[in-house]
Amino acid sequence: MKKLNIAILGIRGLPSTYSGYETFVGELAPRLVEQGHAVTIYCRRSLFQERPDEYLGMRMKYLPSIEHKFFSTLSHSLFSITHASFSKFDVILVVNAANGMFGIVPRLLGRACVLNVDGMEWLRPKWNAVARWIFRNSARWGTKFYHAVVTDAEEMHRLYAREFGIDSTYIAYGANIETAGRPDVPAEYGLRPREYYLIASRLVPDNNADIIVEAFVRSGSDKTLAIAGGADYKGNKVEKGFLDKLKAMAGDRVRFLGHVNSAEHIKELHGHCYAYIHGHQFGGINPSLLKALGYGNMILALNTPFNAEVLADGKYGILFEKDAEDLARKIADLDRDPDRAEEFRRKAPGRIRERFTWERITKEYEDLFYSLVRPAS
Repeated sequence: MKKLNIAILGIRGLPSTYSGYETFVGELAPRLVEQGHAVTIYCRRSLFQERPDEYLGMRMKYLPSIEHKFFSTLSHSLFSITHASFSKFDVILVVNAANGMFGIVPRLLGRACVLNVDGMEWLRPKWNAVARWIFRNSARWGTKFYHAVVTDAEEMHRLYAREFGIDSTYIAYGANIETAGRPDVPAEYGLRPREYYLIASRLVPDNNADIIVEAFVRSGSDKTLAIAGGADYKGNKVEKGFLDKLKAMAGDRVRFLGHVNSAEHIKELHGHCYAYIHGHQFGGINPSLLKALGYGNMILALNTPFNAEVLADGKYGILFEKDAEDLARKIADLDRDPDRAEEFRRKAPGRIRERFTWERITKEYEDLFYSLVRPAS
């Protein structure tokens, strides 16, 4: 079978630990290379002092951007998709629904193009009305311009059918199964194994860290709540105000670790926590939740259709309502039942094996790409 020449764009670039998009591409693209395909990654030039031509077998292309909170991503994506469309790629994979509007470029030039839309970005409180309008309508335009739209959750598949009238391609996100082995890492943050709960997320309102902090304080737990994460943008009043609110709510058993840039440290913080608390609300299947399963965590997750899908409606973790009292009660119950927590930890990696391996995800993308290029072969 013919090997493909694939372009991937819409991310900041690789290597990176910044967000789910970078993690997604960092897992998918090298596996596509292992299957014999040629893969080019478009990177934002301003973010990389060192610019190697190749990384893990992938070709790296560095293009400029207009550096601004909102337009940096959009401008770089426009430059990248235009360059890719005039190049000889078989397939162009674009991530982020905000880039939906740019699908007209490869479509007009006859390039097979795929859009991974992730979550419902237009619902996130951090964006103003203009940004939300752009996100929603760009997602709508993307459903018209791209040859295929990928949604990563069953509920997101239903949402795109309901909102935009399309039958999107459902391909889930993936995760690896990893084991922590260095209890000295939590100690660097003043934490003791199995004596802390963990939040690992950006501290933005829609990830509901305020509800989690309030619930933890209410629960009376004698453990620590460790918060690994920061806000996105310097000078953002909404995000700074949210962080200030969290610190005002926190008691002496809440520890703010800031952004943890080391993937190894994140793994160890997950692997030694008593439980991971996941409050993400608006995305599709969230990478952090899948990672927690892969690390063998006891998980408490906000009850959304996306989180319920990942945890199989509570089989692989405990779901809580968007209510501090409900979560406080479940934290207190879990504190008193370490055997139950250990049973959930034991089962967690099995969920990755049955549905969310990167090998399965890579094969599904490969099949999708072939379905788009075969008619033109």
